[in-house]
Amino acid sequence: MEEGSGGFANRSLVMLLRRRPMGAALPSTAMGLQDALAFADDDGEEVVLDAEEADTLLALTGGLDAATVSACPQCRSRVLACVALADLLEDAPPHPRANEIRALADDAPTLHVYVQDLKTECTHTKWRDPGAAEWADALDDVLDDPPALR
Repeated sequence: MEEGSGGFANRSLVMLLRRRPMGAALPSTAMGLQDALAFADDDGEEVVLDAEEADTLLALTGGLDAATVSACPQCRSRVLACVALADLLEDAPPHPRANEIRALADDAPTLHVYVQDLKTECTHTKWRDPGAAEWADALDDVLDDPPALR
């Protein structure tokens, strides 16, 4: 699989990584990298970033704060406004995966895109606004092993 490629191969790898108990450490991927952030829409379309890609994207976009509607205060999981995310990525310095994330936001069936922090073991107990329930419901609909709010 080529870096930055999408499609079936990437989707299969994502689904393999999703089949794990919530809070369990992630295995290394076939490429030896560990996934860190997954961007998903309500249709189950996803873009998954490894740790280096995620850290770089967050640094270039100010932690995605300008597009964040709701966020867990203990990890990097969050709800993002699609239009604001597309604008933020357009205005930020170039990132190799920005076009994929922007396309996900542009094609999302709802106003929001959902980010799951894949590296941090978090039960989201301090995430108390209504966005937490929306995030959990959206990911519950699209993932084989969805995250849970505890």
